[in-house]
Amino acid sequence: MSELHLVAAARPNLPKLAALWHALAGAGLPLRPVLLHTGQHHDEAMFGAHLAALGLPPPEIALGVGGGSHAALTGRTMIAAEAAWRPRRPALVVVPGDVDGALAATLAARKLGLPVAHLEAGLRNGERDMPEEINRRAIDAIATLHWAPDAASAARLLAEGHAPAGVRAVGNSMVDTLLRNLTRARDLPLPAGLVPLGYGVVTLHRAGNVDDPAAFAPLLDALAEAAALLPLAWPLHPRSRARLTAHGLAVPPGITLLPPLPYLEFLSLLAGALLVATDSGGVQEEATALDLPCLTLRPSTERPVTLELGSSRLVPRAGLPAAVRQVLAGEWPRARPIPLWDGQAGARMVAHLREWL
Repeated sequence: MSELHLVAAARPNLPKLAALWHALAGAGLPLRPVLLHTGQHHDEAMFGAHLAALGLPPPEIALGVGGGSHAALTGRTMIAAEAAWRPRRPALVVVPGDVDGALAATLAARKLGLPVAHLEAGLRNGERDMPEEINRRAIDAIATLHWAPDAASAARLLAEGHAPAGVRAVGNSMVDTLLRNLTRARDLPLPAGLVPLGYGVVTLHRAGNVDDPAAFAPLLDALAEAAALLPLAWPLHPRSRARLTAHGLAVPPGITLLPPLPYLEFLSLLAGALLVATDSGGVQEEATALDLPCLTLRPSTERPVTLELGSSRLVPRAGLPAAVRQVLAGEWPRARPIPLWDGQAGARMVAHLREWL
């Protein structure tokens, strides 16, 4: 039986891969799934704690590459991936998302002549200098199979010249995993001091928001105004924690700081919230699936369907308090059903694999 390598670089990759992992169980394909961890997110809070909750095993292959600049991380991951794949030669490498480890794995695999499937293909936000935008465009350019989360993303890939047989709108694998785990998550207790629908959630990690104190400080001021309207819970990303310390910035009162949360605990936190303010693309998708008002603290998004049909809206930093007031007044748009976001993305990926084989 040939091997199918599922590449996990960072925490957000795991829920996406979990949908395919579980869909492969009992599918009868001559492919044995193997989880490969590049090491980009390497600590327990950002990676290991999520595996059991998602029903995933410990990685069979661990490259152990983490830290460093974009170029250093990409280069070292390519070298380690090549060394792992030369003797094993998987039949297909599945790469989710748009982080540096995903790009590195794609480059290494294709240079070895290995086919690559890009899970979450076709996303674009038009910001060509943004690291994630560079990565997703580069991965799509050389991938073999393209699994798009919606019809518009699939159409974009076809317009870019990719072969129709390799492009498939499969739906949103994050939503598969959310629906699979939502009941378990709702049964968990909320962190101390939080009551259902009595708080908002904050997540921040993108360079444009936290790396420059000229951007981060005004954002904290806006969060202070928002927290005066509604208590906020902030699971603090290691990057944001480091930047707070480096910039000498303080978290405003009214915000409950939490450590990075395991998958089920974070889903529980979202499911009980009144709103979420975030710069995370995955959280935009999860909020839409939950019909949770999502205040997206970015100038653009590669997930425009969450703006068109979902509960996400782009909010400038200074506009955050006004957006919170809008939610509290019951004036925020409700999410509408998004085609293919139905919990069957994993099954559609397996069907496409069957055709490809």
